Amino acid sequence: MPVATQLFDFDIEPWGPRESSKLEVIKSVKDAWDVMHPNGLTEQFIADALNFDERSKRAVLWYIVRRLSDPFIWKEFYPQKRRRHVFMIDEHRRFCVPGLVKAQNFIQRFCGPLLGGIITTNYDLIVEYALGTKGFNYGVRNQTLIGRGPYPVSQWRNPVTLKGDVSLAKIHGSISWDENACYTDGRRGLTGHALIVAPTPEKCPPQPLKDVWDLAERILQRINRLIVFGFAFNPYDLAVSKLLKRAGSNIESVLLVDLEPRIERVQQLWPNVTIKSCQPSAEGDMPIPKWFVSKRST
Repeated sequence: MPVATQLFDFDIEPWGPRESSKLEVIKSVKDAWDVMHPNGLTEQFIADALNFDERSKRAVLWYIVRRLSDPFIWKEFYPQKRRRHVFMIDEHRRFCVPGLVKAQNFIQRFCGPLLGGIITTNYDLIVEYALGTKGFNYGVRNQTLIGRGPYPVSQWRNPVTLKGDVSLAKIHGSISWDENACYTDGRRGLTGHALIVAPTPEKCPPQPLKDVWDLAERILQRINRLIVFGFAFNPYDLAVSKLLKRAGSNIESVLLVDLEPRIERVQQLWPNVTIKSCQPSAEGDMPIPKWFVSKRST
């Protein structure tokens, strides 16, 4: 999945003239902004875009969730019509996506009593795909999702419920959520109506995500060890920093899995924690399980 700096690579396949038209609008807006801000950050462009005219603003927000949904879109021609959908959480065809089996094997290695929960700022469904509906929950066991089960064996009569033990807090929203419900797939990422917090400086959570932030706080309060993947602890992420500092007062040890670990920023949040780091690659694979099981961890 792209990080913020890679987000506007426009590496998606437009679906019909409407999406092609939206892409042209976004490319034009982004090109004009880049001329005015040759060293500008992606997050700042998005922040500025929220103040553009309504057409440009909506196009940019649509593109963000559409770009993150693209690897998980299934396309078919049936019956006599081109169709597409974003994989259902339990859909077996999700494992056609390169890297998803690897992600599943990695995450499932750590599921168990030592895993206090997962907190993510990402909108994608990689964790959901990796664990399946029997492996995670959004804070409430047996929550019913809207939509079908795994296509093409789905049955509308049988509700899809989250029965897993691992609590997942997606504090910046999800391509499978809107303000009304949580769904079994990421179709909100196709329509652009997903409940997300756009990646901008000083982003604040909307009221519909309050329960999610409360869940993240509960996860942080009950742990003493934290493993962090690819999170930069940017100073402008004020809301996230406040959450981590306030709720993570019991944390004793942190492992940063990152190409450029921001150790000094972690120390500013928790001056007394023990901080270790490793690379997010094969050479970083061995230290992770060793660190994870060395003491009671999350």
